[in-house]
Amino acid sequence: MMRRFWPTPLTVSNQEKLRMLAGTALGILFVGVLSRYLGKGIDPWLVAPIGASAVLVFGVPSSPLAQPWAVVAGNTLSALIGTVIALLMPDSVAMAAALAVALAIAVMLWARCLHPPGGAAALLVVLAHKPSFDIVLFPFLLNSVLLVVAGLVYNNLTARPYPHHSKTDRDDAHANNRFTKSDLNAALEHYQQIIDVDPADLAQLLQYAESAAYQRTLGDLRCEEVMSRSPHAVEFGSSLSEAWGLMRRHHIKALPVVDRARRVVGIITMADFLKHAQIDDYMSLSERIKQVWQPSGLSHGDKPEVVGQVMTRRVRVASAQSYLAELLPLFSQTGHHHLPVIDSLVRWGGLTLEDNEDLIREMIHRRANAVLRWTGLDENVANAVITGLNKLAFDMADNPEHPLLLKINEMLDDLAHDLQQRPPARLAVQVTHQL
Repeated sequence: MMRRFWPTPLTVSNQEKLRMLAGTALGILFVGVLSRYLGKGIDPWLVAPIGASAVLVFGVPSSPLAQPWAVVAGNTLSALIGTVIALLMPDSVAMAAALAVALAIAVMLWARCLHPPGGAAALLVVLAHKPSFDIVLFPFLLNSVLLVVAGLVYNNLTARPYPHHSKTDRDDAHANNRFTKSDLNAALEHYQQIIDVDPADLAQLLQYAESAAYQRTLGDLRCEEVMSRSPHAVEFGSSLSEAWGLMRRHHIKALPVVDRARRVVGIITMADFLKHAQIDDYMSLSERIKQVWQPSGLSHGDKPEVVGQVMTRRVRVASAQSYLAELLPLFSQTGHHHLPVIDSLVRWGGLTLEDNEDLIREMIHRRANAVLRWTGLDENVANAVITGLNKLAFDMADNPEHPLLLKINEMLDDLAHDLQQRPPARLAVQVTHQL
């Protein structure tokens, strides 16, 4: 029982603590100096609830209770409520104090500006024994506005976005996660109480926890240790019947689609067959699917005949060196059951270079001067550039110790380390690999 009264440890770095302390000191100094100057001898020129507001603005700038509207409206409306109650009940300070704080909370809830220091603002006005509407505008309104201005400048300069905002406001903001924004809001409503967390922050927290759990369970296990090394595949022009028969014989639900150079250009799954099946109530599912893969025998028609007509073109692939901990969220969040694995990033780069030779030649031709274009030397330059890039790609593929390849791997390792060790600075990067 006594454990409930013991404070939980704070997961705050020393750097963040120093940022919080410096911001609070500078913020209060800014508010105090300007308020005293603008007040021109009016007393009080600074009120105690602003100190509590500073804790929220600089300590937890992502909290819904610390946002600009909450700070300004919460303090100002609470001071107004306290003034009204003090004028109506001048002879009963205790009752006036209780009623002022309660009504201030009610008004803040109604105005969606709940701010804990607002309760202190209402109480302070009642206890001041000098009720006046002037105090609402000065110092409460002015102090609050100046504190928000200080918070806007300091928090954003120290990489703490303020006002706090979600990366996206769409309902499908977390479409890549298992939970949508609507799901999170429903979960928060289940508690039937105020929970000081933004749904977007909650989603990100769940994502970090999920990644940590995968990393703890799987450790350093890579794709190459569990993948199928001789996967079945079909070509772009393969018939649907061939693809369907291959999936049925080997009891698999997806096939990579490759071109003649064995480059992955798509994937065909059971879902693709179902999507193109005729929806007739009197037909069974097997009959509908059979209609999809059976050739029509017509030279022209709208019915798909080959794999390339029904496949999913935007296919996600992984590298053999990818960690399983990185891929499991992809399976769980998007419903993937199969994922093609490519051998290396270098090979991808080489094939990409091959596909974009015409683009490279066009760029060199466009940037060449008139003399080079007139003599035809721009074509020689383009050939030399492409030959050099191809040679570099082959050298990197054949030599694991190639200096450039080592540098690329070093950069990728640094990026992976930053993403793991600095979650708050993690970029929401969705990489789609193509072979």
